[in-house]
Amino acid sequence: MRIKKGTVRAKKRKRLLVHAKGYMWRRKNVYRIAKEAVHKAWADMYVGRKQKKRNFRRLWNIRINAACRINGVTYSKFIHGLKQNNIELDRKVLSELGRTNPEAFKKLTEKVKE
Repeated sequence: MRIKKGTVRAKKRKRLLVHAKGYMWRRKNVYRIAKEAVHKAWADMYVGRKQKKRNFRRLWNIRINAACRINGVTYSKFIHGLKQNNIELDRKVLSELGRTNPEAFKKLTEKVKE
């Protein structure tokens, strides 16, 4: 007896075409083309999640550097000074301090300068 996979294959195709919703032209409704588009999109999403972390770290470093320069110290000396004084604040928190609370950041730079 021959086994046909009608419902299973239809379900599989339907599921993939749901992911291709919103794409333009045949990428949204032709399975073979939609499959390529969706797999490419998933690969780009994976890469994008990694790049997001990199981009935010770069942004935080730039903000910290700007706040440091205002207070007369370089970024690298500031980070080195924090490690010397056992001040464990991550870059996200430091950038927010420099942006929203310059007085507290100034105290940190003074501590580092000592």
